[in-house]
Amino acid sequence: MITGLTWLIGFQLLGELVARVADLPVPGPVLGMLFLFVFLRLRRYGDDGSVVRAGAALLRHLQLFFVPAGVGVVVYLSVLGRDALPIAVAMLGSWFLGLVVVGWTAEGLERLLGRPRDDLGDLGETA
Repeated sequence: MITGLTWLIGFQLLGELVARVADLPVPGPVLGMLFLFVFLRLRRYGDDGSVVRAGAALLRHLQLFFVPAGVGVVVYLSVLGRDALPIAVAMLGSWFLGLVVVGWTAEGLERLLGRPRDDLGDLGETA
């Protein structure tokens, strides 16, 4: 368990280091998670590895990680109430913009790669 947590913190540190040295607009933990993903895919890491066990243990207590965010919402409740309309417009606008970009990207990839593929096979088609 300690080995897995060390690996997780090490990749987070690596992401922070790369983000700060390269002055990237991406948060360091996100880069660290990307590096960890690539590392695990390249090594074909099994489900019984220390990193996977540490991650599973953290996920069992995931609700505790939302406590600081909840406290932040309560602390800034007056600001959220005062600026509810701009916040709601920004949230809905960013959601819609993200939806449109994902749709356009999917359409572009379908045109580029040919017909869409799915994991369901030919369940709906008859031979």
